[in-house]
Amino acid sequence: MSEPPGVPIRDESIRLGQFLKLANLIESGSMAKEVIAAGQVLVNDEVDTRRGRQLRVGDVVRLDDALGEGLGGLSARVADESEPDGLPW
Repeated sequence: MSEPPGVPIRDESIRLGQFLKLANLIESGSMAKEVIAAGQVLVNDEVDTRRGRQLRVGDVVRLDDALGEGLGGLSARVADESEPDGLPW
């Protein structure tokens, strides 16, 4: 399995709910709350139900499709702001 795309953050850490939105894994804060509470979010391959969990560079966030909502397979890695994102601009 290949490494998920890196999503750069400016600070040392970011909350799980914020990262889900930043990484475009979900559409809204309310959706973040729902998928986290439902146990559909894995951080470093472990279910985490804390919306305020602090993520650091290198953490991998993945959405699980246990509830059949079409979210499975979406993932992103917390990256350092200086890491190239592969975009041409």
